[in-house]
Amino acid sequence: MALSRAEAALADLLLLSTSPDLANGAAERLAAAIAALQSVVRDAQAERLRYEGLFNALPDPISILDDEGRILDLNVAGMTAYGMARDALVGKLVHVINPDLPRDHMKPVLDVLNQGQSYVIEVTNMRSDGSRFPVEVHSAAFIDRGERHIVAVARDLSRRHEAERRYRQLMESIDKGILIQDANGRILSGNPAAMRMFGIDDGDSLADALSLDKWLIVDERGQPVPFEELPPVRALRSGLTIESTLLGLYHHRDKQLTWLSVTSVPQYAADGSRPHMVISLFSDVTSLKRDSALFDRAQSLASIGGWEWDAARGGLYLTNEALRIMGREDDPPSDLPEALRLVAPHDRPAVEQAVSRLLREGGSFDLEVFGHRPDGQALWARMIGEAERRGPMTTRITGTVQDITQRKLEEDRLRVLSRTDPLTGLLNRDGMMSELATRLAREDGDTALFYIDLDRFKMVNDVLGHGAGDQTLIAAARRLQRAVGDGAALARFGGDEFLVVADPTSLDDTPERVAARINAAFADSFRVGEEDFSITASVGLACASDAGRHPEELLSNADAAMYDAKRRGRNTWQRFNPGLARRQQDRVQIESQLRRALDDDEFHLVYQPMVSLHDGRVRGAEALLRWRHRTLGEIMPDNFIGQAEATGDIVRIGAWVIGQACHQICAWRKSGLPIERVSVNVSHRQFLGEELPQIVAAALGKCDLPGSILELEITERVLIEEAPDILATFAALRALGVSLVIDDFGEGYSALNYLRRLPIQGIKLSRQFLQGVPENRSDVAICQAVAGMAKGLGLSVVAEGVETIAQRDFMLDLGIEQGQGFLYSRGLPPLEMTEYLRRPSR
Repeated sequence: MALSRAEAALADLLLLSTSPDLANGAAERLAAAIAALQSVVRDAQAERLRYEGLFNALPDPISILDDEGRILDLNVAGMTAYGMARDALVGKLVHVINPDLPRDHMKPVLDVLNQGQSYVIEVTNMRSDGSRFPVEVHSAAFIDRGERHIVAVARDLSRRHEAERRYRQLMESIDKGILIQDANGRILSGNPAAMRMFGIDDGDSLADALSLDKWLIVDERGQPVPFEELPPVRALRSGLTIESTLLGLYHHRDKQLTWLSVTSVPQYAADGSRPHMVISLFSDVTSLKRDSALFDRAQSLASIGGWEWDAARGGLYLTNEALRIMGREDDPPSDLPEALRLVAPHDRPAVEQAVSRLLREGGSFDLEVFGHRPDGQALWARMIGEAERRGPMTTRITGTVQDITQRKLEEDRLRVLSRTDPLTGLLNRDGMMSELATRLAREDGDTALFYIDLDRFKMVNDVLGHGAGDQTLIAAARRLQRAVGDGAALARFGGDEFLVVADPTSLDDTPERVAARINAAFADSFRVGEEDFSITASVGLACASDAGRHPEELLSNADAAMYDAKRRGRNTWQRFNPGLARRQQDRVQIESQLRRALDDDEFHLVYQPMVSLHDGRVRGAEALLRWRHRTLGEIMPDNFIGQAEATGDIVRIGAWVIGQACHQICAWRKSGLPIERVSVNVSHRQFLGEELPQIVAAALGKCDLPGSILELEITERVLIEEAPDILATFAALRALGVSLVIDDFGEGYSALNYLRRLPIQGIKLSRQFLQGVPENRSDVAICQAVAGMAKGLGLSVVAEGVETIAQRDFMLDLGIEQGQGFLYSRGLPPLEMTEYLRRPSR
């Protein structure tokens, strides 16, 4: 509406400008006013188009409401979901899409929003044809033009409800009994089939009815089964599936025996190493057990065959299922030695020794063996044998043979899965550490480990979503595979980190060349959907010869080298060397001495000029902290700022920096030097308390300075915190007249939402993006996008890291008029900066 009024006003002015009654001076002023109004209209139109594009690109129905629940706006997904045009909904109460809401439905919503939280509820919405569908609505408040509105996002739950319904229907209709127990064996639930098998009436307690003191549990020979040998207990203890165990359950009160075939499957929670519950499936085989002919069938279903060997007579008896398992239905073996020829040579001695021991000493054995059927088909079998008499010198052994080939194949598959990253198909952390240990144990070469971290990957997740992030990781894995070749092992180590392990026998060239190829693999931009973006890699290289013969040691060395690559500007590789180890020790030493540095007067400031890119005239300066240690010498900020933030010392140091910078500004102003403002970097830790505005006010007051002379540079991390105390700090600083700008814009978590709602006056374009301009298309596109966005939002832009004339000219072409960098000056001590200010414009 505001835009329409502006357009109407513009039309009236255009008519008035043609009036012959206007004097020449008045006509010129009117023409200037018309031009200004036209610019405002164009900017407003662009702002509206950006809003509508973002709003309508979201896939879920989104409604903008006022406090009364009246619909103010609706996106395209909402119109599609409800089958109604925007004009049919806007201005109506939300009851038009949810007629079941009570009259005071907004009260609980507003109560939660007033506490600074979001409100979530499941309701049933209605389409234009009267059909209903369940939704989960997330509501949050936002301020627009001083008025609070509510954004409500509706997520369709129809598919989830249908899946839950089908699951319940399956559990209720399946004819197998199902019991679920926790890690302590406590019964959590059971399906109707289980209730029927155990004779439990509706309403009775399942746990009470299945109490072990009410039942006698026996095995197929009628022997009592101890609690620790029950299939669910064994599955929880071993972490393996316990298949097709035949159990007889005798109920003491009802004096009834039921035979069940039980399979227990352990369940693992996400990231769990031990089962947290077990699911048991029961089949009632009572009738099969009673009829021997049918019991043979039960053996077949369970893939369990029986055998008996009379050592004295040399006779061997095998059930039909045993012969089928062995593949000898048409040619039964005549004795045990002939049968054992099916067992692989490496497993055969164990079976022969177990049989001999039973004949001498009695007892039993339980072995898993590998072999081949006569047709060559691989076979895994579980062989159980028991002496007929418990005493020694027995002549008869009976037992079972079970086909466990499928279980073994599944175990192999699970073993592979346990070592594999499900997203990329590469090795995971455990798989890679095992592979690394194996290669180092050979001691036949100089094993090389590459630790790879993707630079600025978090930006992909934050801006494009986790789906795009996953696609990027998969594409990165493929590039790495091509770069390192087939002889190397590649793993996704977690998040956006990858590992490559190789040795000279698997490399055609040196580890350094492989590291360079890894960097080169990320030279081309990535593409997800319609989006192109640049992702680079920081690579750390460590070799076993670099004092890294143990896996964890080699990994630590490669990790240190990777962080050194990041410190050097990313998109590069570094090889571990003793100097890195010394730097790690230096960091520990630095942290221990950091707290004394301020009291010992070891900090000082240097000032880097911020200039007009048109003529080099100084517009301001950035105050940069330096530490001159009495024994270690000059220590750059990269080597101590991180520790200061981690320990909290940055709060006290930051207060000193603000005071020192104000003192220097005062000295320059008294000398009549032309400087408009000084920028000071402020850590996010300084925003977590309430002291920052008082510190700034005290420093300004002590030097009798206006707030406009001071500019605070904040990181994007401060923006995403958005805690109430941080917002209050923003407001207090703006009340002092202090400017707030975002430093290194684009490297972290920037979002239009923060820039639009928070009192930010400007941004500093990161030097990371300037390095590639004007040659690198990706960096050029980013700089153009940032410049256009800043102009649209009315933000000032300062280009950091301007080092060449080509970079300066490119910035000027984008409309960025201020910058700093080595093209103009490094950071200067106060006296040198004073001389710099006295020079004529360059």
